[in-house]
Amino acid sequence: MLAPSAAVLARDEQGRVLMVLSRDSGRWQVLGGLVEPDESPQEAARREAFEEAGVTVELRGILAVLGGPEHRVTYPNGDRVAYVVTVFDGVVTAGEPTPDGEETSAAEWFTLRELAGLDTDESTQALLAASIPPGGIEPPLRA
Repeated sequence: MLAPSAAVLARDEQGRVLMVLSRDSGRWQVLGGLVEPDESPQEAARREAFEEAGVTVELRGILAVLGGPEHRVTYPNGDRVAYVVTVFDGVVTAGEPTPDGEETSAAEWFTLRELAGLDTDESTQALLAASIPPGGIEPPLRA
């Protein structure tokens, strides 16, 4: 199945990226998920940020639109999904990062250097590589 999804590279004033720990995989990932029927990718990105980490984000543009083999997932029940991900740049404007306890078990800030050492899946690695230019990303001016 081909599925549209949205992700947001949510950052704070220091330029750190908010990541969540997936309860399913035990790996770190960016905020995001499926675009639901009648929902825009922007709405999905904002909804997922709130659902997964309890934060409100302001979206500041599209960083990448990704698909391909590294974005294919086979779930434990055998379902196979190929995701097409719209990745948004964003800044947290409200809320304290808190895991939802269902999908996520932790929500933490990481510097760009720290991101490189995180245990992530192939899709998250590809998403970060495509969304963060070699020189890094500038911290947002203001939330």
